[in-house]
Amino acid sequence: MIDDTIPARTAALIWGAARQIGVSPVHLAHSSGLDPATFDDDLLRVPTESVWRMWELIDIRAGARAGLLAAEQADRDGLHVWDYLFSSRPTLAESLRTAMELRAVVTDPGVGWEVIEDGGLLTIRCAVAVEPEAVLAPVEVFVLAVMLRRVRTAVGQQVVPVRVRLTQPPGPGRGYLVDEFGTSGIDFGAPYSEITFLDVGALPTGTDPRLGALLSRHAELTLAAARAAPTWHDKLRAAMHQSMAAGGLDLAEVARRLATSPRTLQRRLQEEGTSWRAEVDAARHRHAVDLLRETALPLQSVAARLGYTDARALRRAFHRWTGSNPDAFRRGVISGA
Repeated sequence: MIDDTIPARTAALIWGAARQIGVSPVHLAHSSGLDPATFDDDLLRVPTESVWRMWELIDIRAGARAGLLAAEQADRDGLHVWDYLFSSRPTLAESLRTAMELRAVVTDPGVGWEVIEDGGLLTIRCAVAVEPEAVLAPVEVFVLAVMLRRVRTAVGQQVVPVRVRLTQPPGPGRGYLVDEFGTSGIDFGAPYSEITFLDVGALPTGTDPRLGALLSRHAELTLAAARAAPTWHDKLRAAMHQSMAAGGLDLAEVARRLATSPRTLQRRLQEEGTSWRAEVDAARHRHAVDLLRETALPLQSVAARLGYTDARALRRAFHRWTGSNPDAFRRGVISGA
């Protein structure tokens, strides 16, 4: 499932924009929980919430203007196959519909990007996937600026929108928006972010229909093969499982596997609303279930692998976890109950 995720390459663009305005990589990593070493993987997707945390840092430091910086970053690094979907069909309107239908190759599939045609008017309407109290100004500027740039590239003309609508309130010093969008018809406090053009829907993109079909198919295959990146908690559980399999469940050893210190690990656990003791208990529960289900080890051996002194301690813990006992659980697995 790719719901509530964004491609790692898109996250890389936002990370790059944040770095350009002076946000430190340490601050970015701590706030978002993301590892930039994973950003080159075309099939990897990261939590939308993590990317939203980066946008919050950008908004605090630079405000709406930083959205244009991110749009320039997208031009420089590109959004890969999605860029080409804007010219994947014979006309601009058809291509836009394809790009919006396959928007999940660059964003959260839950975003409400749509194309609306009303006579000669063609509108691209954008709604974010996350629903905070207020849409962050740089996010909507970024999205609409990217849309305009891709439209211009697709038709090979400096088309100018007749109207731009932003959900952010009006404020001083917004002339840069007029410069970017090429129009003074910018409305603030709108219910949606959207950009509207006149008489552009039928403009040709000059595409080869066969190439356009191949591009769309490639985008579909990319989505089908996409996978979510492991969260910090996933990495913690993997490190604990490895430590347990190696003969013990030790805080210092798990911290080493996570390339951090025991003190930092404990602080992070506290920030996540848990504790080392709670995570150890949960790890033992998971491992006990696996060993009872998949092996015929005596209970004493299972208990030892979990770090218990004897089988009685295992029985007490298992009853606390499940309300049952290890022997009954194993019999149920064997009988298929």
